[in-house]
Amino acid sequence: MLVALLLLLALSNAVRIDADSEQCGSNPTLDPRPHSVSILEFGAVGDGKTLNTIAFQNAIFYLKSFADKGGAQLYVPPGNWLTGSFNLTSHLTLFLEKGAVIIGSQDPSHWDVIEPLPSYGRGLEVPGRRYQSLINGYMLHDVVITGNNGTIDGVGSIWWELFASHSLNYSRPHIVEIVASEFVVVSNLTFLNAPAYSIHPVYCSHVHIQNVSISSPPESPYTVGIVPDSSDSVCIEDCIVTMGYDAIALKSGWDEYGIAYGRPTENVHIRKVHLEAFSGSTLAFGSDMSGGISNVLVENVHIFDSNSGIEFRTIKGRGGYMKDIVLSDIQMENVYTAIGATGHCGSHPDDKFDPNALPLLDHITLKDVTGTNITIAGSFVGIKESPFTNICLSNITLSTNSFSTTTWECSNVSGFSDSVSPKPCPDLESPSNSSSSCFSYLLSITEGKTAVQ
Repeated sequence: MLVALLLLLALSNAVRIDADSEQCGSNPTLDPRPHSVSILEFGAVGDGKTLNTIAFQNAIFYLKSFADKGGAQLYVPPGNWLTGSFNLTSHLTLFLEKGAVIIGSQDPSHWDVIEPLPSYGRGLEVPGRRYQSLINGYMLHDVVITGNNGTIDGVGSIWWELFASHSLNYSRPHIVEIVASEFVVVSNLTFLNAPAYSIHPVYCSHVHIQNVSISSPPESPYTVGIVPDSSDSVCIEDCIVTMGYDAIALKSGWDEYGIAYGRPTENVHIRKVHLEAFSGSTLAFGSDMSGGISNVLVENVHIFDSNSGIEFRTIKGRGGYMKDIVLSDIQMENVYTAIGATGHCGSHPDDKFDPNALPLLDHITLKDVTGTNITIAGSFVGIKESPFTNICLSNITLSTNSFSTTTWECSNVSGFSDSVSPKPCPDLESPSNSSSSCFSYLLSITEGKTAVQ
Protein backbone atom coordinates (compact mmCIF):
# COMPACT_ATOMS: atom_id res chain seq x y z
CA MET A 1 0.00 0.00 0.00
CA LEU A 2 2.81 2.44 0.87
CA VAL A 3 4.66 1.86 -2.40
CA ALA A 4 1.48 2.31 -4.41
CA LEU A 5 0.65 5.48 -2.50
CA LEU A 6 4.14 6.91 -3.01
CA LEU A 7 4.02 6.12 -6.68
CA LEU A 8 0.73 7.90 -7.06
CA LEU A 9 2.10 10.77 -5.01
CA ALA A 10 4.96 11.13 -7.44
CA LEU A 11 2.65 11.21 -10.42
CA SER A 12 -0.03 13.49 -9.06
CA ASN A 13 -1.38 17.01 -9.60
CA ALA A 14 -3.28 16.27 -12.82
CA VAL A 15 -0.23 14.87 -14.58
CA ARG A 16 -1.18 12.25 -17.13
CA ILE A 17 -0.36 8.79 -15.80
CA ASP A 18 0.03 5.83 -18.11
CA ALA A 19 -1.71 2.60 -17.21
CA ASP A 20 1.67 1.02 -16.45
CA SER A 21 2.99 4.05 -14.57
CA GLU A 22 5.00 1.86 -12.21
CA GLN A 23 7.78 1.45 -14.72
CA CYS A 24 9.47 -1.40 -12.85
CA GLY A 25 6.22 -3.27 -12.31
CA SER A 26 7.03 -6.00 -14.80
CA ASN A 27 10.27 -7.42 -16.11
CA PRO A 28 10.90 -7.20 -19.84
CA THR A 29 10.41 -10.47 -21.68
CA LEU A 30 13.61 -11.29 -23.51
CA ASP A 31 12.30 -13.82 -25.99
CA PRO A 32 15.01 -15.69 -27.91
CA ARG A 33 15.71 -14.19 -31.31
CA PRO A 34 14.98 -16.59 -34.19
CA HIS A 35 18.43 -15.92 -35.69
CA SER A 36 21.83 -15.87 -33.98
CA VAL A 37 25.41 -15.45 -35.14
CA SER A 38 28.73 -15.33 -33.32
CA ILE A 39 31.17 -12.49 -33.71
CA LEU A 40 33.70 -15.21 -34.57
CA GLU A 41 31.91 -15.73 -37.90
CA PHE A 42 33.01 -12.24 -38.93
CA GLY A 43 36.70 -12.71 -38.26
CA ALA A 44 36.88 -11.31 -34.74
CA VAL A 45 39.82 -12.36 -32.57
CA GLY A 46 39.44 -12.25 -28.78
CA ASP A 47 43.08 -11.82 -27.84
CA GLY A 48 42.78 -8.30 -26.44
CA LYS A 49 45.17 -6.99 -29.12
CA THR A 50 43.40 -7.40 -32.46
CA LEU A 51 41.09 -4.50 -33.33
CA ASN A 52 37.62 -5.90 -34.04
CA THR A 53 35.70 -2.77 -35.02
CA ILE A 54 35.11 -3.91 -38.60
CA ALA A 55 33.99 -7.35 -37.38
CA PHE A 56 31.34 -5.78 -35.13
CA GLN A 57 30.23 -3.37 -37.85
CA ASN A 58 29.97 -6.12 -40.47
CA ALA A 59 28.11 -8.46 -38.13
CA ILE A 60 25.50 -5.84 -37.27
CA PHE A 61 25.13 -4.81 -40.91
CA TYR A 62 24.42 -8.44 -41.76
CA LEU A 63 21.90 -8.77 -38.93
CA LYS A 64 19.92 -5.76 -40.17
CA SER A 65 18.45 -8.07 -42.81
CA PHE A 66 16.64 -10.01 -40.06
CA ALA A 67 14.85 -6.98 -38.59
CA ASP A 68 11.57 -7.93 -40.30
CA LYS A 69 12.05 -11.63 -39.56
CA GLY A 70 11.85 -11.52 -35.78
CA GLY A 71 15.23 -9.94 -35.20
CA ALA A 72 18.60 -11.50 -34.43
CA GLN A 73 21.26 -11.97 -31.78
CA LEU A 74 24.96 -11.19 -31.98
CA TYR A 75 26.72 -13.60 -29.63
CA VAL A 76 30.06 -12.61 -28.09
CA PRO A 77 31.86 -15.67 -26.63
CA PRO A 78 34.49 -15.62 -23.86
CA GLY A 79 37.53 -13.60 -24.82
CA ASN A 80 38.87 -10.06 -24.82
CA TRP A 81 37.35 -8.22 -27.78
CA LEU A 82 39.13 -4.93 -28.51
CA THR A 83 37.09 -2.49 -30.59
CA GLY A 84 36.41 1.10 -31.51
CA SER A 85 32.92 2.58 -31.66
CA PHE A 86 30.11 0.76 -33.48
CA ASN A 87 26.35 1.13 -33.99
CA LEU A 88 23.54 -1.27 -33.15
CA THR A 89 20.39 -1.85 -35.16
CA SER A 90 16.71 -2.46 -34.39
CA HIS A 91 15.38 -5.84 -33.26
CA LEU A 92 18.87 -6.83 -32.11
CA THR A 93 20.23 -8.53 -29.00
CA LEU A 94 23.91 -8.04 -28.24
CA PHE A 95 24.71 -10.96 -25.89
CA LEU A 96 27.97 -11.21 -23.93
CA GLU A 97 28.72 -14.64 -22.55
CA LYS A 98 30.36 -15.05 -19.16
CA GLY A 99 34.04 -14.34 -19.65
CA ALA A 100 33.41 -12.12 -22.66
CA VAL A 101 34.93 -8.64 -22.33
CA ILE A 102 34.36 -5.92 -24.93
CA ILE A 103 37.30 -3.53 -24.54
CA GLY A 104 37.30 0.04 -25.80
CA SER A 105 40.34 1.03 -27.82
CA GLN A 106 42.71 3.49 -26.15
CA ASP A 107 43.40 5.15 -29.49
CA PRO A 108 41.02 8.13 -29.91
CA SER A 109 41.23 7.76 -33.69
CA HIS A 110 39.23 4.52 -33.33
CA TRP A 111 36.29 6.49 -31.93
CA ASP A 112 34.20 8.38 -34.48
CA VAL A 113 33.48 12.08 -34.02
CA ILE A 114 29.83 13.19 -34.18
CA GLU A 115 27.70 16.30 -33.79
CA PRO A 116 26.61 17.45 -30.31
CA LEU A 117 23.17 16.56 -28.99
CA PRO A 118 20.65 19.27 -29.96
CA SER A 119 19.47 19.73 -26.35
CA TYR A 120 23.06 20.61 -25.36
CA GLY A 121 24.17 22.63 -28.38
CA ARG A 122 27.84 21.72 -27.98
CA GLY A 123 30.07 19.13 -26.40
CA LEU A 124 29.87 19.12 -22.63
CA GLU A 125 33.60 19.58 -22.12
CA VAL A 126 34.88 21.07 -25.37
CA PRO A 127 32.84 23.37 -27.66
CA GLY A 128 31.83 21.75 -30.91
CA ARG A 129 31.62 18.08 -31.71
CA ARG A 130 32.10 15.05 -29.45
CA TYR A 131 33.50 11.55 -29.60
CA GLN A 132 30.96 8.87 -30.38
CA SER A 133 30.39 6.34 -27.61
CA LEU A 134 31.70 2.79 -27.72
CA ILE A 135 28.29 1.16 -28.35
CA ASN A 136 25.64 3.33 -29.99
CA GLY A 137 22.08 3.25 -31.22
CA TYR A 138 20.09 5.89 -33.10
CA MET A 139 16.34 5.82 -33.80
CA LEU A 140 16.08 2.15 -32.89
CA HIS A 141 13.15 0.00 -31.82
CA ASP A 142 13.60 -3.10 -29.65
CA VAL A 143 17.30 -3.25 -28.84
CA VAL A 144 18.77 -5.38 -26.05
CA ILE A 145 22.28 -5.30 -24.56
CA THR A 146 22.54 -8.24 -22.19
CA GLY A 147 24.48 -11.37 -21.34
CA ASN A 148 25.54 -13.92 -18.81
CA ASN A 149 27.41 -11.32 -16.74
CA GLY A 150 29.79 -10.40 -19.53
CA THR A 151 31.78 -7.18 -19.24
CA ILE A 152 32.13 -3.96 -21.22
CA ASP A 153 35.29 -2.06 -20.28
CA GLY A 154 35.60 1.51 -21.50
CA VAL A 155 39.29 1.66 -20.47
CA GLY A 156 38.69 5.25 -19.45
CA SER A 157 42.16 6.07 -18.13
CA ILE A 158 43.38 7.59 -21.40
CA TRP A 159 40.30 9.83 -21.50
CA TRP A 160 40.65 10.82 -17.86
CA GLU A 161 44.25 11.88 -18.51
CA LEU A 162 43.25 13.91 -21.58
CA PHE A 163 40.47 15.57 -19.59
CA ALA A 164 42.71 16.39 -16.62
CA SER A 165 45.43 17.84 -18.85
CA HIS A 166 42.94 19.87 -20.93
CA SER A 167 44.13 17.99 -24.02
CA LEU A 168 40.79 16.76 -25.39
CA ASN A 169 40.12 17.56 -29.03
CA TYR A 170 36.44 16.74 -28.54
CA SER A 171 34.24 15.94 -25.53
CA ARG A 172 34.67 12.49 -24.04
CA PRO A 173 32.66 9.47 -25.21
CA HIS A 174 30.49 7.18 -23.09
CA ILE A 175 30.35 3.39 -22.99
CA VAL A 176 26.73 3.02 -24.20
CA GLU A 177 24.63 5.78 -25.70
CA ILE A 178 21.19 5.07 -27.18
CA VAL A 179 19.52 8.04 -28.88
CA ALA A 180 15.89 8.61 -29.93
CA SER A 181 14.96 4.96 -29.47
CA GLU A 182 12.23 2.95 -27.79
CA PHE A 183 12.00 -0.36 -25.97
CA VAL A 184 15.61 -0.53 -24.85
CA VAL A 185 16.91 -3.12 -22.37
CA VAL A 186 20.33 -3.21 -20.71
CA SER A 187 20.75 -6.08 -18.26
CA ASN A 188 22.95 -8.74 -16.67
CA LEU A 189 26.29 -7.09 -17.46
CA THR A 190 29.26 -5.41 -15.80
CA PHE A 191 30.42 -1.99 -16.98
CA LEU A 192 33.91 -0.77 -16.07
CA ASN A 193 35.96 2.40 -16.45
CA ALA A 194 33.66 4.68 -18.40
CA PRO A 195 35.42 7.53 -20.21
CA ALA A 196 32.51 9.74 -19.00
CA TYR A 197 29.03 8.12 -18.64
CA SER A 198 28.47 4.37 -18.52
CA ILE A 199 24.87 4.14 -19.83
CA HIS A 200 23.25 7.16 -21.48
CA PRO A 201 19.72 6.80 -22.88
CA VAL A 202 18.78 10.15 -24.43
CA TYR A 203 15.46 11.06 -26.13
CA CYS A 204 14.34 7.47 -25.42
CA SER A 205 11.10 5.84 -24.28
CA HIS A 206 10.55 2.56 -22.44
CA VAL A 207 14.04 1.92 -21.10
CA HIS A 208 14.73 -0.91 -18.66
CA ILE A 209 18.13 -1.11 -16.96
CA GLN A 210 18.30 -4.13 -14.68
CA ASN A 211 20.87 -6.17 -12.80
CA VAL A 212 23.96 -4.34 -13.95
CA SER A 213 27.13 -3.61 -12.01
CA ILE A 214 28.88 -0.36 -12.90
CA SER A 215 32.15 0.97 -11.51
CA SER A 216 34.89 3.47 -12.16
CA PRO A 217 37.67 4.35 -9.68
CA PRO A 218 37.23 7.22 -7.22
CA GLU A 219 39.83 9.37 -8.94
CA SER A 220 38.13 9.14 -12.36
CA PRO A 221 37.00 12.72 -13.15
CA TYR A 222 33.29 13.33 -13.63
CA THR A 223 32.43 9.74 -14.42
CA VAL A 224 28.74 8.92 -14.06
CA GLY A 225 26.96 5.56 -13.98
CA ILE A 226 23.42 5.80 -15.43
CA VAL A 227 22.11 9.01 -17.03
CA PRO A 228 18.47 9.06 -18.19
CA ASP A 229 18.43 12.20 -20.33
CA SER A 230 15.26 13.69 -21.84
CA SER A 231 13.78 10.19 -21.65
CA ASP A 232 10.51 8.78 -20.36
CA SER A 233 9.16 5.50 -19.02
CA VAL A 234 12.47 4.45 -17.50
CA CYS A 235 13.09 1.67 -14.96
CA ILE A 236 16.40 1.24 -13.15
CA GLU A 237 16.45 -1.65 -10.71
CA ASP A 238 18.69 -4.23 -9.00
CA CYS A 239 21.88 -2.36 -9.87
CA ILE A 240 25.17 -1.70 -8.08
CA VAL A 241 26.84 1.55 -9.12
CA THR A 242 30.15 2.92 -7.81
CA MET A 243 31.51 5.97 -9.60
CA GLY A 244 34.01 8.80 -9.39
CA TYR A 245 31.34 11.51 -9.61
CA ASP A 246 27.60 10.63 -9.76
CA ALA A 247 26.08 7.16 -9.57
CA ILE A 248 22.68 7.97 -11.17
CA ALA A 249 22.00 11.41 -12.66
CA LEU A 250 18.74 12.53 -14.29
CA LYS A 251 19.13 15.23 -16.95
CA SER A 252 17.20 16.98 -19.73
CA GLY A 253 19.31 19.51 -21.62
CA TRP A 254 21.44 22.57 -21.14
CA ASP A 255 20.12 26.13 -20.90
CA GLU A 256 18.67 27.64 -24.10
CA TYR A 257 19.31 24.45 -26.07
CA GLY A 258 17.42 22.27 -23.59
CA ILE A 259 14.61 24.80 -23.33
CA ALA A 260 14.24 24.91 -27.12
CA TYR A 261 14.39 21.13 -27.50
CA GLY A 262 11.77 20.84 -24.77
CA ARG A 263 11.87 17.14 -23.96
CA PRO A 264 11.63 16.31 -20.25
CA THR A 265 12.80 13.31 -18.31
CA GLU A 266 9.64 11.88 -16.76
CA ASN A 267 7.97 8.73 -15.49
CA VAL A 268 11.13 7.26 -13.98
CA HIS A 269 11.19 4.47 -11.38
CA ILE A 270 14.41 3.62 -9.53
CA ARG A 271 14.44 0.85 -6.96
CA LYS A 272 16.61 -1.74 -5.22
CA VAL A 273 19.93 -0.11 -6.05
CA HIS A 274 23.22 0.16 -4.14
CA LEU A 275 25.02 3.42 -4.88
CA GLU A 276 28.41 4.98 -4.13
CA ALA A 277 29.73 8.29 -5.48
CA PHE A 278 33.14 9.61 -4.51
CA SER A 279 33.04 13.32 -5.35
CA GLY A 280 29.50 13.91 -6.65
CA SER A 281 26.15 12.51 -5.56
CA THR A 282 24.72 9.02 -5.59
CA LEU A 283 21.34 10.34 -6.79
CA ALA A 284 21.60 13.59 -8.73
CA PHE A 285 18.89 15.61 -10.43
CA GLY A 286 20.38 18.14 -12.88
CA SER A 287 22.10 20.42 -13.11
CA ASP A 288 21.36 20.08 -16.84
CA MET A 289 17.57 20.02 -16.48
CA SER A 290 16.31 22.69 -18.85
CA GLY A 291 13.77 20.36 -20.46
CA GLY A 292 12.31 19.48 -17.05
CA ILE A 293 12.38 16.48 -14.72
CA SER A 294 9.15 15.18 -13.18
CA ASN A 295 7.16 12.15 -12.04
CA VAL A 296 10.03 10.25 -10.47
CA LEU A 297 9.77 7.54 -7.83
CA VAL A 298 12.92 6.37 -6.05
CA GLU A 299 12.61 3.64 -3.42
CA ASN A 300 14.59 1.01 -1.57
CA VAL A 301 18.04 2.52 -2.04
CA HIS A 302 21.29 1.84 -0.18
CA ILE A 303 23.77 4.75 -0.27
CA PHE A 304 27.24 4.40 1.22
CA ASP A 305 30.71 5.96 1.44
CA SER A 306 29.76 9.02 -0.62
CA ASN A 307 30.22 12.76 -0.73
CA SER A 308 26.51 13.40 -1.24
CA GLY A 309 23.45 11.19 -0.98
CA ILE A 310 20.60 12.96 -2.79
CA GLU A 311 21.13 16.28 -4.56
CA PHE A 312 19.01 18.57 -6.74
CA ARG A 313 21.17 20.96 -8.79
CA THR A 314 20.29 23.96 -10.89
CA ILE A 315 21.26 27.57 -11.61
CA LYS A 316 19.82 30.77 -13.07
CA GLY A 317 19.59 30.44 -16.83
CA ARG A 318 18.54 26.79 -16.79
CA GLY A 319 14.81 27.32 -16.90
CA GLY A 320 12.94 24.03 -16.71
CA TYR A 321 11.65 22.37 -13.59
CA MET A 322 12.19 19.54 -11.11
CA LYS A 323 8.86 18.59 -9.58
CA ASP A 324 6.65 15.73 -8.42
CA ILE A 325 9.55 13.61 -7.19
CA VAL A 326 9.28 11.10 -4.34
CA LEU A 327 12.16 9.35 -2.61
CA SER A 328 11.36 6.69 -0.01
CA ASP A 329 13.01 3.90 1.96
CA ILE A 330 16.54 5.25 1.71
CA GLN A 331 19.37 3.91 3.86
CA MET A 332 22.64 5.87 4.08
CA GLU A 333 26.01 5.11 5.65
CA ASN A 334 29.12 7.30 5.75
CA VAL A 335 27.79 10.20 3.67
CA TYR A 336 29.04 13.78 4.02
CA THR A 337 25.82 15.58 2.97
CA ALA A 338 22.73 13.40 3.13
CA ILE A 339 20.16 15.59 1.30
CA GLY A 340 20.82 18.70 -0.72
CA ALA A 341 19.38 21.13 -3.23
CA THR A 342 21.27 24.06 -4.71
CA GLY A 343 20.37 26.82 -7.11
CA HIS A 344 23.98 27.78 -7.67
CA CYS A 345 25.49 24.75 -9.41
CA GLY A 346 26.58 24.37 -13.01
CA SER A 347 28.06 26.26 -15.94
CA HIS A 348 26.58 27.63 -19.16
CA PRO A 349 27.23 26.42 -22.72
CA ASP A 350 27.85 29.94 -24.05
CA ASP A 351 26.87 33.56 -23.50
CA LYS A 352 23.51 33.15 -25.27
CA PHE A 353 21.68 31.77 -22.23
CA ASP A 354 18.88 33.81 -20.69
CA PRO A 355 19.77 34.79 -17.10
CA ASN A 356 16.08 35.37 -16.47
CA ALA A 357 15.22 31.73 -17.28
CA LEU A 358 14.61 30.68 -13.70
CA PRO A 359 14.26 27.00 -12.80
CA LEU A 360 11.43 25.65 -10.67
CA LEU A 361 11.94 23.19 -7.81
CA ASP A 362 8.60 22.17 -6.32
CA HIS A 363 6.87 19.23 -4.63
CA ILE A 364 9.87 17.14 -3.61
CA THR A 365 9.00 14.46 -1.05
CA LEU A 366 11.51 12.50 1.02
CA LYS A 367 10.31 10.01 3.58
CA ASP A 368 11.48 6.96 5.50
CA VAL A 369 15.17 7.87 5.35
CA THR A 370 17.83 6.68 7.80
CA GLY A 371 21.50 7.53 7.91
CA THR A 372 24.56 6.88 10.06
CA ASN A 373 27.87 8.77 10.16
CA ILE A 374 26.41 11.80 8.39
CA THR A 375 28.22 15.15 8.54
CA ILE A 376 25.54 17.50 7.14
CA ALA A 377 21.94 16.30 7.33
CA GLY A 378 20.56 18.72 4.77
CA SER A 379 21.54 21.71 2.67
CA PHE A 380 18.83 23.60 0.75
CA VAL A 381 20.11 26.77 -0.92
CA GLY A 382 17.49 28.09 -3.31
CA ILE A 383 17.34 31.02 -5.71
CA LYS A 384 16.09 34.34 -4.36
CA GLU A 385 13.99 35.04 -7.46
CA SER A 386 12.67 31.46 -7.60
CA PRO A 387 12.72 29.84 -4.15
CA PHE A 388 12.45 26.08 -3.74
CA THR A 389 8.92 25.24 -2.58
CA ASN A 390 6.92 22.40 -1.08
CA ILE A 391 9.85 20.38 0.20
CA CYS A 392 8.10 17.66 2.21
CA LEU A 393 10.17 15.68 4.72
CA SER A 394 8.77 12.84 6.82
CA ASN A 395 10.16 10.11 9.08
CA ILE A 396 13.83 10.94 8.58
CA THR A 397 16.49 10.00 11.12
CA LEU A 398 20.09 10.96 10.39
CA SER A 399 22.82 10.26 12.92
CA THR A 400 25.51 12.89 12.57
CA ASN A 401 29.18 12.39 13.40
CA SER A 402 31.58 14.37 15.57
CA PHE A 403 32.72 16.47 12.59
CA SER A 404 29.25 17.90 12.21
CA THR A 405 29.05 21.54 13.28
CA THR A 406 26.02 22.54 11.19
CA THR A 407 23.41 19.87 10.65
CA TRP A 408 21.09 21.87 8.34
CA GLU A 409 21.64 24.79 5.97
CA CYS A 410 18.69 26.62 4.39
CA SER A 411 17.96 29.73 2.35
CA ASN A 412 15.23 30.61 -0.15
CA VAL A 413 13.35 27.40 0.55
CA SER A 414 10.02 26.47 2.15
CA GLY A 415 8.52 23.19 3.13
CA PHE A 416 7.05 20.91 5.75
CA SER A 417 8.63 18.32 8.03
CA ASP A 418 7.33 15.67 10.38
CA SER A 419 9.39 13.31 12.55
CA VAL A 420 12.74 14.56 11.26
CA SER A 421 15.97 14.29 13.28
CA PRO A 422 18.12 16.29 13.68
CA LYS A 423 15.64 19.12 13.73
CA PRO A 424 15.58 20.86 10.32
CA CYS A 425 15.72 24.57 9.54
CA PRO A 426 12.72 26.70 10.51
CA ASP A 427 12.11 27.13 6.75
CA LEU A 428 11.24 23.43 6.61
CA GLU A 429 9.26 23.24 9.85
CA SER A 430 5.65 23.32 8.70
CA PRO A 431 4.83 26.87 7.74
CA SER A 432 1.10 26.83 7.19
CA ASN A 433 1.17 27.14 3.41
CA SER A 434 3.70 24.33 2.89
CA SER A 435 2.17 21.98 5.42
CA SER A 436 -1.29 22.36 3.89
CA SER A 437 0.19 21.92 0.42
CA CYS A 438 1.97 18.72 1.42
CA PHE A 439 -1.19 17.48 3.12
CA SER A 440 -3.46 18.32 0.18
CA TYR A 441 -0.91 16.76 -2.18
CA LEU A 442 -1.15 13.49 -0.25
CA LEU A 443 -4.93 13.75 0.14
CA SER A 444 -5.52 14.35 -3.57
CA ILE A 445 -3.54 11.23 -4.37
CA THR A 446 -5.37 9.15 -1.82
CA GLU A 447 -8.68 10.27 -3.37
CA GLY A 448 -7.32 9.66 -6.87
CA LYS A 449 -6.21 6.18 -5.90
CA THR A 450 -9.67 5.39 -4.53
CA ALA A 451 -11.27 6.67 -7.72
CA VAL A 452 -9.25 4.38 -9.99
CA GLN A 453 -9.64 1.22 -7.93
